[in-house]
Amino acid sequence: MTAAAATLVDILGRHAAERPDARACVMLADRGGEEASLTFAELDRRARALAARIAAQAGPGERALLLFPTGIEFPVAFCACLFAGVVAVPVMPPRRQATRDASAAIVADCTPRLALTSAALLAGRGDLPERVGGGLAWLTVEDAAPAEFAGAAPGPDDIAFLQYTSGSTSAPKGVVVSHANLAANLAMIAAAFGNTARSTHASWLPLYHDMGLIMNLLQALYLGATAVLMSPVAFLQRPLAWLRAIAEYRAEVAGAPNFAYDLCVARYRAEAMAGVDLSGWRVAFNGAEPVRAETLRRFAETFAPHGFSAAALRPAYGMAEATVLISAAAAGGAKTRRVEEREVVGCGRALPGERIAIVDPDSARRRGPGEIGEIWVAGPHVARGYWGARAETAATFGWAIAGEAEACWLRTGDLGFIDESGELFVTGRIKDVIIIRGVNHYPQDIEYTAERADPALAPHGGAAFAVAGPAGTEALVVVHEVARSGRRTADAERLAARIREAVVREHDIAPYAVTLIRPGTLPKTTSGKVQRAACRQMWLDGALDTV
Repeated sequence: MTAAAATLVDILGRHAAERPDARACVMLADRGGEEASLTFAELDRRARALAARIAAQAGPGERALLLFPTGIEFPVAFCACLFAGVVAVPVMPPRRQATRDASAAIVADCTPRLALTSAALLAGRGDLPERVGGGLAWLTVEDAAPAEFAGAAPGPDDIAFLQYTSGSTSAPKGVVVSHANLAANLAMIAAAFGNTARSTHASWLPLYHDMGLIMNLLQALYLGATAVLMSPVAFLQRPLAWLRAIAEYRAEVAGAPNFAYDLCVARYRAEAMAGVDLSGWRVAFNGAEPVRAETLRRFAETFAPHGFSAAALRPAYGMAEATVLISAAAAGGAKTRRVEEREVVGCGRALPGERIAIVDPDSARRRGPGEIGEIWVAGPHVARGYWGARAETAATFGWAIAGEAEACWLRTGDLGFIDESGELFVTGRIKDVIIIRGVNHYPQDIEYTAERADPALAPHGGAAFAVAGPAGTEALVVVHEVARSGRRTADAERLAARIREAVVREHDIAPYAVTLIRPGTLPKTTSGKVQRAACRQMWLDGALDTV
């Protein structure tokens, strides 16, 4: 339908002209029902009007901070920035009481000229300008006059937006995504999943995060399909509402991180799913965190009576440095392999126009089929680097494999292997590997063991990391949240003992320390990834909110 060389600006203009009355976005209210919607013609008109206001305050290439809750205001503001040639910088609006907030650091890093938000958010959060800082000009989506931006369209090499990395292992960095990068990856996603203009997407993921923004909203807009949106809070409170929306709108595409599928199973009630037909759900992608085979099996078994097919489960792998998607499993069911007594899930093959290599991280030499090494990626979707960070860019982008001339490879920092069939399996992160007695242990596996040790422990609430132990040896520390339901009655000593027992039994290592913390206090990124490095530092500083 579209060529990768065309920019999203070109494509949106085409949809507005050819399919003006087709619905581009639908926002669902937290308690059900539609809150607002936009056709492609309305999105084009509102975005171009806002672009005229933006262009009056910021020139091409200058940055605009986007602070929005999930809603139709965000796509208007994002598209307006694309039209105006201003670099969009989506960020999470800082929470009122949050002590850890990245927005001020992002402002200092990319020095935006203005901030875009909604009138409702700005009216309800008078503290935002002070919290964000930077002396920015503030503009709301509703400020746009009935005019149309008349400037030149951006070119493929112009910067479309900065995607700040989630910071699961380091400080957030702004990935520079060009219009060509974005268009190339949107074409790859469509090809990998077989998406068309009929592929309605249903998503609760935050729009400031790459999976919510690109895999859901922008992929739908690229195709001329409808994006059905709901707030992350609504999903976390009532996860089955996401599945009901998928059924109601006959969404073909709806994906999320692994924990979301676990949460749907945990909250399953037959009466709440009565009459819900999931047979039209064709692509249930799973990414952004380790994909667990048991999660896939349980989800398929739980929702099979409602028409869901296990063939729809599509484990995926990606990162902001490659715009978003790197690989995705083919339809028909996930592949699994046993690696060091654990089951890992296949994440598919290289996308059209992309190359994936497994490389020795020390020697930079290729490794063969089945051999674990660092995952390297090359293709038109790989970003040009990090905003204003030469050293970090040089450490990650533009590498050459030993004995090969091209210096075009992105070092992902992730470990994995490619089997004889060409399937990619991700096994962990280089920096997160815990080595004890010469044996590699992956923290996500230990965290999974810990959370299953007792029902009084919060799911997806743990961090495992290494510290210097006796005689300078590597020692394992496990930090875990207690569940909210048992926070007042939790027996910390008993729970710590259960974790120790489970880790020894499953991994043959004894934790040096087990620390129980209060619900909701584990350091995580905005997308829900555990910040192990931050948790480790807080443990060393005695700064965790312990039980």
